[in-house]
Amino acid sequence: MEGQSVSHSTFVIEQTIAAAPERVFTAFADPVQKKIWFTEGFNKESDTYETDFRVGGSEIFRYHYREGAPFAGIPFENDASYQDIVQDRRIVNASTMSIGGKCISASLTSFEFLPTEAGTKLVFTFQGAFFEGADGPQYREMGWRKLLGRLTEQVSQQ
Repeated sequence: MEGQSVSHSTFVIEQTIAAAPERVFTAFADPVQKKIWFTEGFNKESDTYETDFRVGGSEIFRYHYREGAPFAGIPFENDASYQDIVQDRRIVNASTMSIGGKCISASLTSFEFLPTEAGTKLVFTFQGAFFEGADGPQYREMGWRKLLGRLTEQVSQQ
């Protein structure tokens, strides 16, 4: 057997957002708002985005990168299911990511919305298993930092 067939990683990202927890939570719960910060930008095009925001519900995101970008034209798929939702307090989901039809990772993510004097302390925890051909934990963390930065910008402008 050559090398490890799965590698594991956990990371936590904490950031303060100048908005009430209710407003930050809504940016996840409202499909129109989430589509903006979660699916747009970064030189990619959304092919499909569907969400059924409830415990047991699913979120499906299919996309590809534009011409000239790494992985241009190769289909990416994120399939998630909501494990736990507590209004304005927390969201937990489980998901897989595939590239070109091959599953490269499985993860459990949680988002906690903690009220502070400045607004909301968002605590994001990622626990993942990365398979052969995966982008790896450093790239995944970098991607989530960018996504949560877009979320912060969007919610702060409302």
